[in-house]
Amino acid sequence: MRVRGINGLFWGGVLASLLFQLAPLPTVLLPFKPYWLALVLIYWMIEVPERVPLGLCFALGLVADLLCGEMVGEQALRLCVLCFIVVRFRSRLRFFPMWQQTLAVLALLLNDRVVYLMVHAIAGDPPPERDFWYAPAVGMFAWPWLFLLLDDLRARLRSADA
Repeated sequence: MRVRGINGLFWGGVLASLLFQLAPLPTVLLPFKPYWLALVLIYWMIEVPERVPLGLCFALGLVADLLCGEMVGEQALRLCVLCFIVVRFRSRLRFFPMWQQTLAVLALLLNDRVVYLMVHAIAGDPPPERDFWYAPAVGMFAWPWLFLLLDDLRARLRSADA
């Protein structure tokens, strides 16, 4: 039963992040929309890395590309790079205090933006506006709350199984 509950929590988080990514916002607020799917995957990569192999990150990125109407493979590449970095430094990230973990998430989200810029530069797209850099900061502020929410839900599932 525990595995089913954790699976439900994982897939529910992924589905919710995809819905948040698709949620319409006024044009003024669009630059402030964090990369929800990346935040959810960062959580699961830190807490239960065997649940999120890089192939699944790639597949979820393809799904997100198709849902958002972006260049196919862009988010897949970005998520693979992001998740690889998280796996590589997981042993450190896991035991950081929350403020350091939040700064590490900011660095991961900024790195994601750099990968985005590289992909779009190769495609010949013009550089984005300055407000392009707001979303990682919003993601940084959302991280502690998302982490606490998912951690609390996981703890409730564990206590319900005990």
